[in-house]
Amino acid sequence: MVAGRVVRFDSVRGYGFIAPDTGGDDVFLHVNDMQMSEEYVRPGVKVEFEIENGERGPKASAVRLAEGTEGRPPQPPYDDSLCDVLTADEFEREVTEVLLASAPSLTGEQILQARTGLAQFAKSHSWTEG
Repeated sequence: MVAGRVVRFDSVRGYGFIAPDTGGDDVFLHVNDMQMSEEYVRPGVKVEFEIENGERGPKASAVRLAEGTEGRPPQPPYDDSLCDVLTADEFEREVTEVLLASAPSLTGEQILQARTGLAQFAKSHSWTEG
């Protein structure tokens, strides 16, 4: 078995890549070669796997969570120094601007509904002050 970390995984397409701890090229990962639930596969998760020669290069098989990883896999470290905490008013202004720029056909009522829902979500995750 080889150890490594998931670099990226596209659950819609069902594939991604693993960076082996020993270095070298990333190894292709397909959902059909996993021995764990897809919900655990995210960047940074430590896995163990076999390497096979695939049609286009190295391919992972028998992929499972690394030994000692129980339950929900560890998330990459969170660095809150990279995140600004906005006031509720700042958040609402920013969200309004994004909604107007990305979906100009939204009505005022739709923007208010979306903004209210997003503001409540942000507050419940402590992304905003107040």
